[in-house]
Amino acid sequence: MAYLLKNLTNSIWHAFYALQGDTPGIVAKSKLKVLTANFGTLMDLYGVEKGLDDYRSTQWLTFDQFLYYLQNEVFASISDATPMQTCRLLEERIEEICWLVSRKAYADQKHRVFEDRSIYQLFRIFCLLAEMGTHNAESSYLITMHSNEVAQISSQLVTSLGLHWDSSDFAELSAALTAFRFPTFLAVLESKYSGGGTLDTAAVAEAIDDLYQIYVNDVIKKGYLIKKGFLLPTMRYYWFVLQPGKLTYYKDAQQKDPAGVITLNVNCWADAVKDSGKLDKQFILSSPDNKALELVADDHRGRLQWLAALQIAIDHSGDRIGYQRSLAMQRRSMRLAKKQLKEETGMELQHERQARIAAELQARKLEALSREEGAKVQELEEIKLKLERLLEEEKQALQDEEIVRNLQARVLKEEWERREQLEKLQQEQQELLESERLKRLEFEQKQQENELKLQEAAARLEQLESERQGLDAELRSVREKVRQAEGAQILLEAQIVVTRPLRGGERIRRTQSMIPTSKERSDAIEYLKDRVTSTQEDIHPVT
Repeated sequence: MAYLLKNLTNSIWHAFYALQGDTPGIVAKSKLKVLTANFGTLMDLYGVEKGLDDYRSTQWLTFDQFLYYLQNEVFASISDATPMQTCRLLEERIEEICWLVSRKAYADQKHRVFEDRSIYQLFRIFCLLAEMGTHNAESSYLITMHSNEVAQISSQLVTSLGLHWDSSDFAELSAALTAFRFPTFLAVLESKYSGGGTLDTAAVAEAIDDLYQIYVNDVIKKGYLIKKGFLLPTMRYYWFVLQPGKLTYYKDAQQKDPAGVITLNVNCWADAVKDSGKLDKQFILSSPDNKALELVADDHRGRLQWLAALQIAIDHSGDRIGYQRSLAMQRRSMRLAKKQLKEETGMELQHERQARIAAELQARKLEALSREEGAKVQELEEIKLKLERLLEEEKQALQDEEIVRNLQARVLKEEWERREQLEKLQQEQQELLESERLKRLEFEQKQQENELKLQEAAARLEQLESERQGLDAELRSVREKVRQAEGAQILLEAQIVVTRPLRGGERIRRTQSMIPTSKERSDAIEYLKDRVTSTQEDIHPVT
């Protein structure tokens, strides 16, 4: 249960504060392991302190870190199903351990007025009513009790001891003290509100024990009542102790052995009984499970007090936090609300003062303005007309703006379409460029092939030119030979004419056989011409 650790936070802080070394705000893990082991033993959790070695890498812990470890590793074993009586017992035993750790700083001092048990009881009362709040230079937190709570405890103690309570004197004391820590609280009670050591120690111890019963044990009311027996109608005095959820009665006020316990819940009720002779004193306590319990108080006032107390005990029978603790929380909430209301009231008064001054200034201004009001009526009318025109212009401007927005939307749409077209054209252009690049590469390849062919043709041309020149030379030599042959033919013909016919006929024939005929000459000439022509035809296509 989270509320159990919350109830014990103040007590654990005192134990943590007592274990501090030279460095404030931190405690070594070795010391905290002992404290954690004691807590675990009470809850039947053995070895729970060993987890501190693995919890964080430092050898020390702050109070927040230690509280977080307790919440997750120790108090996590307490659930909502845990009986309330078990939780109360655990709370009491854990606070005893915390007191044993921190008592040296509070009880082991000289000239103590209160007994050790009384100091322990005041320690538990202080931890119940104190608040954890203001940051301190020595530690992370400071546990203090509000002056109203100290005044309540002090006044009850003074009243129980039969002394006079001076509220004005306590107001001066609380104004002089900045905060009521436990040493301060203890010193104030010992020095001012316990008789200063002049009263009987037993009486002081009894008064403190009464406070302990009220605040720690949630005793709402206690006293003698007459109880009617269940079996026999006998009336007998018993000492009754009323707490939330139960009414216990004893044979005497020593409260040693209970004679009976009556469980209270929301289904119980208490009513006054109007009977002859007991009109103002008798009342009855009823419940659906138990028989009606007839009780008689000492007087009418006592009966009213017991009836009111029983109703409180019935209403808080299922309260796990505790009756006095809940009352302390309510008082704390009321103090915070009053403080906030006071601050808000102060701010409201300041605002009202400022508003009043502003109203006075405004009234003066209005008085001055009222004199000029008549002259400004016409001006206001003109301003009204101007405002109307401006309103019309503004409406027109809004319409124009709407038109412009539509145009902008249209332009944006067109721009978007153009952008898409441009992207499409860009893509087509890229495709064209790619095709042109491929064509250029093909053209360059063909150009290289043509250049190779041209080089080959040039070489072939040179070869044919050389052949043509050779043929030309051959043709010229052939023509020269033909010319010489013709000259020789003419010469031979001349010789044939002058030669005698008889002897010369035979020699002429032999000579004619050696000289080519005209047909042979013409054939040779034609052959040479054909050779030159074919050579020229071979050269002409290439060029």
